[in-house]
Amino acid sequence: MHEQSDIKTQCKTISIALCGNPNSGKTSLFNELTGSHQHVGNWPGVTVEKKKGTVCHEDYAIEVVDLPGTYSLTAFSLEEIITRNYILEEKPDIIINVVDATNMERNLYLTTQLIEMGVKAIVTLNVYDEAKKKGISTDIPLLSDLLGMPVIPTVANRGEGIRDLLNCVLEVNNVTSARARPVQIHYKSDVEQEIDRLQAAIKKNPALNGSVSKRWIAIKLLEQDGQALEKLLSDSAEWKDIEKQAEKSCRQIEDLLGDDSETFIADGRYGFIRGVMQDVCRIKKPARIRKSELIDRVLTNRILGFPIFFLILWTMFYSTFSLGQYPMDILEVMVGHLSDWLTMAMPRGLFSDLVINGIVAGAGSVIVFLPTILILFFFISLIEDTGYMARAAFMMDRIMHLAGLHGKSFIPLIMGFGCNAPAIMATRVLENKSDRLITILINPLMSCSARLPIYVLIAGSCFGNQAGNVIFSIYILGILLAIIIGRIFRKTLFKAESAPFVLELPPYRIPTFKSLLLHMWSRGSIFLGKVGGVIMIASVIIWALSSFPRAPGTEEQAAGINASFQHRFNALQSSAINSADRTEETARLKAELEMQLEALEKTSDRMHMENSYLGRLGKVIEPVVNPLGFGWREGVALISGFSAKEIVISTLGISYGAGSESQLGSILARELSPLAAYSFLVFTLMYIPCLGTLVVIYRELESLRWTVFAMFYTLSLAWVLSFIIFQGGRLLGLE
Repeated sequence: MHEQSDIKTQCKTISIALCGNPNSGKTSLFNELTGSHQHVGNWPGVTVEKKKGTVCHEDYAIEVVDLPGTYSLTAFSLEEIITRNYILEEKPDIIINVVDATNMERNLYLTTQLIEMGVKAIVTLNVYDEAKKKGISTDIPLLSDLLGMPVIPTVANRGEGIRDLLNCVLEVNNVTSARARPVQIHYKSDVEQEIDRLQAAIKKNPALNGSVSKRWIAIKLLEQDGQALEKLLSDSAEWKDIEKQAEKSCRQIEDLLGDDSETFIADGRYGFIRGVMQDVCRIKKPARIRKSELIDRVLTNRILGFPIFFLILWTMFYSTFSLGQYPMDILEVMVGHLSDWLTMAMPRGLFSDLVINGIVAGAGSVIVFLPTILILFFFISLIEDTGYMARAAFMMDRIMHLAGLHGKSFIPLIMGFGCNAPAIMATRVLENKSDRLITILINPLMSCSARLPIYVLIAGSCFGNQAGNVIFSIYILGILLAIIIGRIFRKTLFKAESAPFVLELPPYRIPTFKSLLLHMWSRGSIFLGKVGGVIMIASVIIWALSSFPRAPGTEEQAAGINASFQHRFNALQSSAINSADRTEETARLKAELEMQLEALEKTSDRMHMENSYLGRLGKVIEPVVNPLGFGWREGVALISGFSAKEIVISTLGISYGAGSESQLGSILARELSPLAAYSFLVFTLMYIPCLGTLVVIYRELESLRWTVFAMFYTLSLAWVLSFIIFQGGRLLGLE
């Protein structure tokens, strides 16, 4: 079913769009349909994730678009606008409306709006197995008849019902009418009268005689959905007449019924839904405590909830480090073999130095951390897909109030463990502007996955068996600082009170291994893309800065040392000592020669590095970073990390002349005391976000002032706290 055709043009094409409420299983259905044949980007002009994929079924290539999760098609959020505009403008052949079978009453509100739009649609009654377990019996044929569209029960995460759904897509696509049976949602008689008047006004305009239902346009007018109407009616010659009639109809409804027209539209839809539910749903089993509620009694318990949550976090980060070490060692050996092979195969020169010490050493020192990144993303996907992420936000609500925020802000913050950029985009779920600003500004304090390789390298080199605990402490420090800084911002910059919120707690679900792997790989591929792109380019730039200007060669000095030892060899050969003593003395002289030549090479490399452009830059910033416990090489590495945090490692490797991750680790263990290493880790946690995150902050806030503020407050905080840790530790005798 998921096999791609070698020649896509030979297949007939159908475009379908998945829409549904958050937590309805829409993403699981998308993954099951498209498998690995999917790609992720952004919607044009906005930074909301856009997923597209393809599935071949019989003679058709079915193009699938996963629309953002939304509860309705009214313009209250960016996700709703994107979903509605896509349906109106792109006009997909079929809409797949994903409905949670365990929570049909709420999910069907979106379905009623699709009915009114008059689009070709199919309802997938997802997680149908869970509904059965809860004793919910649904009359599928009757439900299909009442909605006027096919209804297919599915269990997306296990692939059940997928073939039936694809067959239904082909059947609906070949039907010329908009729906199998036109359905009309009836409102109060006074509301219906105004809908008829508006439809009459709309019919006068030929430009509106397209595929969009005139009744739906009339209802949008009564809902006073300005953005939808602007898109539909701005080019209409009769716009003014339609607008006047809409204003008159809204006033008429309010005068007659005592409330606004939008309220009566919503009431009518909910009335329709209640009628449908009464006809098609039966609860066979007596009410009992659900499994999710039993689990919540433990996981969200006031006493046990927080220890369990922090135990889960500790397990996640400790396992990431310990489990990731084994594949990291294998990758490091492979990179080392590649470097050795290139050294033997390529003639010595500037180009071979670029390839071996620039590209391979730079990108290789980062790519060895891919296993730890994938393991971290696996755990994050597991927490999200099981439904525990929402519980964590619920529990953290009390703690987030200390920061002047609420639990809803915790979800973007915890997403920052993966990547700060999409986590900042996720703040759009926050309705209150000041809540959103604070959450965006403190989000960079959450340790993104790009910082994890730095933590693993430094902690593993300088703290031995305690590395996992050290890394965990850095993550906890980020959370605590986010709370403290958020509280300061709330008391000083944003004094408005945090808005109350209601958070949906989805039922616990057992995620499929396939779904976890897809999530893990889609996020890990972004890391690989960085290695092949920005990190590769940055490694070459760092290599060039460390290689130029070219220092005078040491060939003359090496020749002088060789000549001196050759003279001593000759004298030894002509001496009168016995053969055994001569052999022993010759071996000693050879060892001494190799030692002097190696010392000459190290001295030359050190002088060359210090005189290079990179070294000169390091000497400029050395007075700034010395009080923090580390030297100019670490300072230069932090500067290079501004473009992408992963580059810190490759810069350290190049500046120290290390050929492998283990060699770099050995050097750092000698150069940095544990106190200085911890100071460096804290600075890495807090200083300026990467360039990509800053771009997202600017796009989301549309403010250069707040973007610059985010840069300088994080940099200042990093320096002050690292200074306190290192200098305070020295005073306490911890160095």
